[in-house]
Amino acid sequence: MNTSDDVWRAKNALREYAGARRRLAHRLAGPGAGVRAADHFLANIPVAPGAVISGYWPIREEFDDMAILRRMSVAGYRCALPFVDKKRHLLVFREWQPGTAMTQGLFQIPEPTEVAPEVVPTILLTPLLAYDSDGFRLGYGGGYYDGALAALRRSGGPVLAVGTAFTEQMVERVPHGDKDEQLDWIVTERGAMRFDRENKMRFDRENNTVDQKDSA
Repeated sequence: MNTSDDVWRAKNALREYAGARRRLAHRLAGPGAGVRAADHFLANIPVAPGAVISGYWPIREEFDDMAILRRMSVAGYRCALPFVDKKRHLLVFREWQPGTAMTQGLFQIPEPTEVAPEVVPTILLTPLLAYDSDGFRLGYGGGYYDGALAALRRSGGPVLAVGTAFTEQMVERVPHGDKDEQLDWIVTERGAMRFDRENKMRFDRENNTVDQKDSA
């Protein structure tokens, strides 16, 4: 892609196809996909002591990451969900655990209320429409997650960006520009894939992540 306008047009062209593909994957994977992904997350993602894990409240056909959050919360980790700061056009993260009081946020997505303290995540679970083998994700066009991830990385603290998706959401190439942040990992209902700093996909063979067959 040569210009930001080219990238914008290419992303929009891909979104309709990617959305339809995700809807089909959602139907085919069944209700246990999130639980299987949680198993792969725990087996593969390096979670440091004291890590703060932020997920998202899934809507429509988004991949359900809540099984990951619930298991991490039960294990004693601090967890969070994002809320949209409309004035500053950015995501802020508030602490969440099972039973946390919720409110309807922007786009009618449940968010923790203002009573919940703000936290800084060290692992950021991200929704997406599509992903590719270089770790680029196709979002919805608002730039919220790219902005949040860029800010977290600029702060110098440790942060892992983990996309959660159905295996069938992988495409050959996601159009991207300078403001698009790459993922460190993808976790699906069939396995986990890691991306190195040179944007090449590599597999952790010891943990069998090269085999994207369903291990449930």
